[in-house]
Amino acid sequence: MSSRREVPSDDSPADLPSLEKLDSPAGSPPTSSLSCLMELENCVSNLSLAHEIVVNGDFCIKPRSPPTDSLEGRVTDVVHRAFWDSLQEQLSSDPPNYSQAVILLQEVKTMLQSLLLPGHVRLRSQLDEVLDMDLIQQQVQHGALDLHRLAGFVINTMASLCAPVRDPEVMALRDLKEPVELLRGIFRVLGLMKTDMVNFTIQSLRPHLLQQAVQYERAKFQQILDKHPASLDNTAAWLQAAASEEAATLQDQCNSPGSDRPALPSATAILNRAYMRLLHWDPQDQKYPESMLMDRSRLDALSQRLQMLVLEASVLLLTGTQCRGVIFSLQGFVGKLRQTITALLEGSHTREVDLKRALLELGEAVLQQVKEAQSTQGGGGMPQESQDLLRGQISDLWKNNNPVRTLIGERVQGSLLAMLQGGSGKRRPELHFPLGLLSPELAELGTAFGQIVHFNRTVFGPFYAPILRKLLLPSGESETGEDSR
Repeated sequence: MSSRREVPSDDSPADLPSLEKLDSPAGSPPTSSLSCLMELENCVSNLSLAHEIVVNGDFCIKPRSPPTDSLEGRVTDVVHRAFWDSLQEQLSSDPPNYSQAVILLQEVKTMLQSLLLPGHVRLRSQLDEVLDMDLIQQQVQHGALDLHRLAGFVINTMASLCAPVRDPEVMALRDLKEPVELLRGIFRVLGLMKTDMVNFTIQSLRPHLLQQAVQYERAKFQQILDKHPASLDNTAAWLQAAASEEAATLQDQCNSPGSDRPALPSATAILNRAYMRLLHWDPQDQKYPESMLMDRSRLDALSQRLQMLVLEASVLLLTGTQCRGVIFSLQGFVGKLRQTITALLEGSHTREVDLKRALLELGEAVLQQVKEAQSTQGGGGMPQESQDLLRGQISDLWKNNNPVRTLIGERVQGSLLAMLQGGSGKRRPELHFPLGLLSPELAELGTAFGQIVHFNRTVFGPFYAPILRKLLLPSGESETGEDSR
C-alpha cells in the first residue's frame, strides 16, 4: 500500500486561494437519509484515517496534484493561468485594481494564522498589525498600498515558521519581483507548509493513538454497525467459507487410516484459515470482508509479494533439479540467479500475458547463467534435452494449477499458517530447499502478515465471536469451545 495520502478535504490547487462554498439553494434542504449517509461516510473516513496512522508508521499527507497529461491536469492548468492572468490584468491597469489582491492577502493571513502555535503570541500580534485588512483597504483607497513590503513581511514570517526542508523554497521567493509571480509562489509554498504542519501533527498524535487504537476503532465500527446493521454480512460469509474449509480438512484427517479424532474445528483455526484466504483473494470477488477493508491494500501487496516468492522458489527448484544442485554450491551463483529472477518477474503479476513473456525470457536467462557456471567448473554442459525441458518447465509456471507452483504454494502457505498458529513464542518451522534460500523474505512477509492479523483480531474479536459461536454451535448448545480471540 502506499504510505502517503492525498488531502481529501479540498480540491483547490496548491497555488490558488481557497474559494468560499456557496450555501445550499433555498427550498432544497438535505433529506434525513442523505444526512445519515454523510454521517456514516464521515465515521468511516475517520476510522480509516485513524487506522492508517496507527498501522502505517510512514503515513503522511501529500498535496493533491493531478497528472499533467490527464484531462484534469490540463483543465487545472487552464484554470490556473486564467486566474493569475486575470490578477495580472487588474494590477497592470491604470490605476491598478487591487480588489482581488486584497482578497488574496486575506487568504495569506488566514493561512499563516493556521500555522501558528499557541505560544506564537508575539508573531500573532505582528500578523494582525501588518496585515490589518481595514488599514490595507484604506491604503488601496489612497493609492498607497505597497505589495512588495507586505510580501516581504509574509516571506519573513514564513521563514520563521517553515520546516528546514522548506528553507530553500522560501528563500527563492525573495528573488521574485513581479507581484503576480510573487503571490503565486507564496501560495504554493504556504500550501506545502500547511501539509508539513498536518504531517507533524499526525506524527505527534501517533503515540497517543497507539494507546487508544483498539478501543477507538472498535467503538467507531460499532457506530457504523448501529447505523448500518448489514455491515458484517460479507464478514460472516468469509468466516462461513473458512469454517467449511476447516471442517473439510479435519474430516479428511479423520478419514485417514489410524485416525479416529472427531472433526471439530476451533474458532482460532477458522480465523487463521480465514486470514490465509485473504492472501489469495479473487480480485473479481466484490464481497471482501468489511472488517478487513482498511487493510486490503496491505494484504493485496503481501499477496503479490507472496506470488513472486512462490514463482522464484519454483524456478530455483526446477533449476536445482535439472542441474542436480551441483552448481548451487558455487559462490555467488544463487545470489546472481535470484537477482535475475526478481528483475525479470518484477511487475509481471498483473497480467497473464506479461507473466508468460517474463517466464520465457527468464528461461533463457537461467540457462545462460547455468552454462556460465558449468563452464567455470570445467565440466560438460547440460544436454540439449535437459535444456529444453528446463526451459519448458519454467515457461509453464504461468499456469495457476502448475504442479510445481502448486506444491511450492502449499509449502509457503503452510509456513505462514504455522507462524500464525505458533505466534512469537514458538519456534518457526524449518524451511528446506528451495524455501530455505528465501527464508529472510518469507520471515519478513510472515511478520508483516502476522502484525495485520494480530491487530485485526484484537479489534474485531468481539464482532467475530457471535458469528463463530453460531457457526460452531448451530443448534444453540452451550459454548464450550475457545474464544475467537
